[in-house]
Amino acid sequence: MQASTYHIFSLPTELLDSLTPRNLVNRVPLKPPTPEPVITEPKSGPRACAICNGVTFLDVDAQRAHFRSDWHRYNVKTRLNGGATVSESAFAQLVEGLEDSLSGSESSDEDEEDSDAVNTLVNKTRHLSTRSPSPDSIAQSVPVTALTWFHSPPSTQIGVYRTIFPLRTEPVQYLEELRSMQVNHPGGRTWAMFMVAGGHFAGAIVRVSPDDDGQVDEEVQGRKKKPKRPKPDTEVLLHKTFHRYTTRRKQGGSQSTNDNAKGPAKSAGALLRRYGEQALRDDIRGLLQEWAEDIAGCERIWIRANTSNRRIFYDYDDAPFSKNDERLRTFPFPTRRPTQSEIARCLLELTRAKISHFTEEELQAQDDAYLASLPKPKPAPTVVQHTPAEKPKQPKLSEEEQALRDKWDRLLEMVTKGRLEALKSFIERERDLIGGIDARIPEWTGVKRATLLQLAVHSGHEDVIQWLLEGARADPTVPVPFTRADDIEGVNDDGDRSDTLDSGRSAATGSHRVAYDLARTRPIRDIFRRCAAAHPDWWDWFGAGHVPSGLSQEMEEEREEKKKARKKGLKDRVREREAREKEKEKDMPNTPPAEIKLSVRNDPMSNTMARRLGGTSGATQSVAGLTPEMAAKVERERRARAAEARLKALGMS
Repeated sequence: MQASTYHIFSLPTELLDSLTPRNLVNRVPLKPPTPEPVITEPKSGPRACAICNGVTFLDVDAQRAHFRSDWHRYNVKTRLNGGATVSESAFAQLVEGLEDSLSGSESSDEDEEDSDAVNTLVNKTRHLSTRSPSPDSIAQSVPVTALTWFHSPPSTQIGVYRTIFPLRTEPVQYLEELRSMQVNHPGGRTWAMFMVAGGHFAGAIVRVSPDDDGQVDEEVQGRKKKPKRPKPDTEVLLHKTFHRYTTRRKQGGSQSTNDNAKGPAKSAGALLRRYGEQALRDDIRGLLQEWAEDIAGCERIWIRANTSNRRIFYDYDDAPFSKNDERLRTFPFPTRRPTQSEIARCLLELTRAKISHFTEEELQAQDDAYLASLPKPKPAPTVVQHTPAEKPKQPKLSEEEQALRDKWDRLLEMVTKGRLEALKSFIERERDLIGGIDARIPEWTGVKRATLLQLAVHSGHEDVIQWLLEGARADPTVPVPFTRADDIEGVNDDGDRSDTLDSGRSAATGSHRVAYDLARTRPIRDIFRRCAAAHPDWWDWFGAGHVPSGLSQEMEEEREEKKKARKKGLKDRVREREAREKEKEKDMPNTPPAEIKLSVRNDPMSNTMARRLGGTSGATQSVAGLTPEMAAKVERERRARAAEARLKALGMS
């Protein structure tokens, strides 16, 4: 496919008469289709590229440069996506026709900052095609392309953009519309073209077809007449471009979009960008109002803008056209930054017919290959109606089973809440029914402990534990079922970790734990140690029971004596310190400084305190009848008041 010199509003008559719609050519083949060409394997070797049609190189440097080129990268990505590779000339045409519309830049500096153009080209070529589908493709509901094609025997095809035709035009009517477009109107056909992106705006009113006669009026200079000269096919009647600061460099997106997503920013740049958006909107609407009469006579109105920017052109009072105007069109191909040169390029792209040269056999082969590449329609899945799964019903319990569950619930409640008297009477009455004191707690209760002793230790009731160990002789060696990690270590009342026992041995973990390992406080552990010392032959206390050592009455008395000794030593140290303070006070003069009398006389609270301690405001004889200890306390109080008075005087000054 290539751009031709044919103008869609002034096609040659002989070409126009020979045209037929492209999708009608191969309904009845005029000749039997030629066999498919044999695809030869591309050249391969140390100086060839197996991807790019076997192109060869003279040296390694040329080969490396080819591997870094956009042409090779495009062919590699296309091959990975299941497409066909293209030649270097075809790739150059694709680059010219499919420029990256996201960059919006024409300078090399900004192009380097944008994303890879090869990826953009691959994504664009997935959706754009150079020819319209065949009738069989249409029957299979294949999406239509931007171009519609007309065939002229023997091997010429003309392509025109579909959006140029009026809305709701059937494909079979395209040829009639194309012929009607050759009729010239008075003054010619005019289009309005507007582009806005990234704060840039470009607009133009263009004439796209010649006048009635296609000639310029004669110009009379004196008595001589200049010869008539033909008018150009297209002419720019009005044009305007301007720019406002609305987007941050390298950030992308308008300020209003960022505000809607993240909240209004408060920077100075954000304020400038908001002002730029408002100024850009006012400038565009002012220009539309100025060109309102020219826009009213336009046959098509082309707009390139995103969703938010499109509202600039309508949805306001005195808008020159409405949102539902049938003249509105969008550009059916990628565009660059809105500039006057881009407007001219888009105008040329729209008004110049595309041309290709394929024979009818080649077109038939293309249709067959294209239909073969389409995925086969999947059979409609059979909808299987699944009935909602009913929840399994709980089996109905007998009266005996229900009574047993009620008794277990009552028993676990007694142990958990520490109701010892009720527990004793219940065990004496129902011991045989529940299976003994070491019976396993049923799983349906949801309790994560195996026996009543383990549950009592976990609950922390000392009297219940004492009775279960000594009165009911509960087994302390039954393993604890493995539960969460937080059950492995506990915290006692003093904030110490209970996983380290008195003997320094760490508590067992996992399924090797027993009731003693669940004890969180020292008093509970002492209960186990006392019972182990009093009844060492009942259980394997120091092995399977994990009790570190026994605790006899003598050991407890020795522990109490050590505590008393520590307390006595502490008291002795306190007395010695007080004695040393008394000796220091005797060595110091007893006459209080002058500031003491002033502070005591002026401070009523100090007088009250002195009288409470047995002294007066200024007499030293009041301490004569006191003991040395009380006299020292009074002296310390006087000195403290004197220090407070000095500090207060310094603060006031």
